[in-house]
Amino acid sequence: MQEIETLYTLLPSKIGSPLSVTSLAENMKVSYNTIRSWLDILERFYLTFSIPTWTTKIARAIQKERKYYLFDYARVKDDGAKFENMVACELLRAVTSWNDLGLGDFSLHFIKDKEKREVDFLIVKDGIPLLLIEAKLSDTQPAKPLTAFQNKLRIPAVQLILDGKGFRVIPNGENKILIATAWQWLAELPWK
Repeated sequence: MQEIETLYTLLPSKIGSPLSVTSLAENMKVSYNTIRSWLDILERFYLTFSIPTWTTKIARAIQKERKYYLFDYARVKDDGAKFENMVACELLRAVTSWNDLGLGDFSLHFIKDKEKREVDFLIVKDGIPLLLIEAKLSDTQPAKPLTAFQNKLRIPAVQLILDGKGFRVIPNGENKILIATAWQWLAELPWK
């Protein structure tokens, strides 16, 4: 049990990046399958949750990586990772609520390709991409991967920031990206 606790204490420093199970296994000197098993236990006890990559219609997409988040995101020390973790918790809550209400088959993903372009979140409904979401502490210009993947998928995109006032819409070719403070946008997210 102490090894699982050690794994849990390592996870806050891994938030915001795809988790390398192989690297964790090497660092903890246990097998890959043991780390996978321990990660499953942490999820079953609602200490963590993970989201998979989205690969459909994404050229050179990373296939098997997952991002892990903590339900107790106060344990995350890095401000940017803590903010992303908070957004992940709120999006997971929304997706779970929509599924429970029978509004469709919703899932939460992230996108990353072999060029290391990454968008933090993608909400999918019934197997079709619905919305791209990037979490940034203060960037008021859209992240380049967000604009690139929006142009590829041709779906709405939003960049959530921690500080700021109001909403801004930035043109992206035929599309538009909404820049919004997280507290305002998440408050407007339909939960029912």
